[in-house]
Amino acid sequence: MGESLRVVIVDDHSIFRSGLRADLDPSVDVVGEAADVATAIAVIAATVPDVVLLDVHLPGASGVAEASGGEAVIRGSAPTASRFLALSVSDAAEDVVRVIRAGARGYITKGSSGGEVSRAVHAVAGGDAVFSPRLAGFVLDAFGAVAGETAVVDDELDRLSAREQEVMRLIARGYAYKEVATELFISIKTVETHVSSVLRKLQLSSRHELTVWASERRLL
Repeated sequence: MGESLRVVIVDDHSIFRSGLRADLDPSVDVVGEAADVATAIAVIAATVPDVVLLDVHLPGASGVAEASGGEAVIRGSAPTASRFLALSVSDAAEDVVRVIRAGARGYITKGSSGGEVSRAVHAVAGGDAVFSPRLAGFVLDAFGAVAGETAVVDDELDRLSAREQEVMRLIARGYAYKEVATELFISIKTVETHVSSVLRKLQLSSRHELTVWASERRLL
């Protein structure tokens, strides 16, 4: 999975932190843990991890107006080179949108496997936005309204085949390659080929850029 990445786990349940730490890929090096807002901010400042795996609801957010624990950690850690990936049991739209507005680069649920979390960590560290498939729509709905021009550009879509358009929509919504393959009854290798073709034809360089592109055109 590439070079080792340094991660801090922020969650108020010690059993969950221990279980996640044990399930993460060896390429993910946990350099710190925290159970509340103040400790999290201090640990992040001391270790400057590549990615912070962050629960949305944490104790210690009092005094931060209208902020959840996760938001308070992100805002209290700024400026920082670390990127934030929300990992929560909540799939409520307001939780997803608020933590993304605060600066998180992605949001996945605690039903994710250790392998899925590890892949998400690498993706976020690499600059991509990562969302559990069912949550991507919340973000697109919330941010699409302020994205400027929203009309579909027909000539851009015409560059893509019908299958490439199907793959594009699923990838932009946050589906993993394996999930796209299952949804469309094709192989993972075929998905990879289509994604490469889509990015090349649209002159984009990452899944994150593809999500933004599709959101601005209200294609999802």
